[in-house]
Amino acid sequence: MKEIRQQVFTEERALFGASDLAISDCSFDVGESPLKESRNVTISGGLFRWRYPLWYSHHAVADHCVFFEPARAGVWYSDSVTVRHSVVQAPKCFRRCRDLVLEDVSFPTCPETLWDCRGVKLRNVTATGDYFALNSLDMEIENLDLNGKYAFDGVRNVTVRNSRLITKDVFWNSENVTVYDSVVSGEYIGWNSRNLTFINCTVQSLQGLCYIENLVLKNCKLDGTTLAFEYSTVDADITSRVDSILNPLGGTIRADAIGELILEPDRIDPDKTIVKCDRIEKRSDRLVWS
Repeated sequence: MKEIRQQVFTEERALFGASDLAISDCSFDVGESPLKESRNVTISGGLFRWRYPLWYSHHAVADHCVFFEPARAGVWYSDSVTVRHSVVQAPKCFRRCRDLVLEDVSFPTCPETLWDCRGVKLRNVTATGDYFALNSLDMEIENLDLNGKYAFDGVRNVTVRNSRLITKDVFWNSENVTVYDSVVSGEYIGWNSRNLTFINCTVQSLQGLCYIENLVLKNCKLDGTTLAFEYSTVDADITSRVDSILNPLGGTIRADAIGELILEPDRIDPDKTIVKCDRIEKRSDRLVWS
């Protein structure tokens, strides 16, 4: 591979169409789309300071790089891209990409990141920003620390392990999502989803886990969770107290304790849900809003 070292690029499309290129310790300053249409490039120690650095790129590796805030919309319409040991400050990075690997990457501010991508592997990623991973497919995630609203809306075929997701409205409109050994905290978790499973997790929510077809909880804690399971079909094994449960459509719920079980017969058929709990503190056939 041809090598380029310690250069500063300022013109637009500085390395347009580059192929079989190793780029080390270079800075891409003012000048849009420096590596557009590139193929088989490796960038080590790169500093990206302007817009659209990697569009329509194929087989790119960025290692120990920084994408500064002005490098917005950094990686779009690309495939087989790996980013390691890097910091991405720019918003709207990674859109409509295929076969992405992000490992040991920090997103200090990442609104609208990872949209409409397919075949994504995340490992040891920290991210702060809203609308993370909208409509992305086929994701494998391990050790993600995420803080931001509306994450994983519309995703399909996702596995999450050993992660901490602090996010309002996470997993809305999703399908085929399994979360292992993780903490998930936020309001209205999982609404309008299908085949959503939590295994060995701690879940905290307000009116969470509602409007879900085939919700499964295995060995999970529901700390501080209120009005759970409304209009959901559920198979839940809960190893903690649940503050309140409202109008599940059907299934089985096992819990250590339930603060209030609310089953409104004019809205659901209470006989379709089996509740196995030795300590139900209050039963109601009508929800009274405070």
